[in-house]
Amino acid sequence: MSEENTARIYTVNLSKAWDTPKYRRTDRVINIIKEFTERHMQTDKVKIDQDLNRHIWSRGKKNPPRKIRLRMVKEDDDTVVVSSYIEEKRTESESEEISEVVEKKVEEPKQDKVELKEVVEKKVEEPKQDKVELKEVVEKKVEEPKQDKVQANRKSKSKQK
Repeated sequence: MSEENTARIYTVNLSKAWDTPKYRRTDRVINIIKEFTERHMQTDKVKIDQDLNRHIWSRGKKNPPRKIRLRMVKEDDDTVVVSSYIEEKRTESESEEISEVVEKKVEEPKQDKVELKEVVEKKVEEPKQDKVELKEVVEKKVEEPKQDKVQANRKSKSKQK
């Protein structure tokens, strides 16, 4: 039975590498990827793609990535090639349709925003008037007690005489 090339996509959590000493973390990540591939693809022949290897080692020996998205392709001779997974790009027609939809959605809220700004400005102006009136009322009340105190002082002085 000849098996077709099978491809699978996995997200591998590499947090176990942080249990090892700092100076061995990236080495441990490579081993974790190999062990994961052997377990899930059921083969002992694992090859790690050069770009994936560069990506893992790009941050140095002490600070490898915590998670990584992998594409595993099993070939006819039972070898598995592990590479980093990058989502396929959309065709031009799909991207044009999406951009048109996005543009329509972007234009519509602008009109709503203008209306909202007008409403907000009106509401912001109204409390200012209330504040001015409140200030006047407060000032009157502040002045009234002063006058009452002055009159009370005068009455008390006249009674004392």
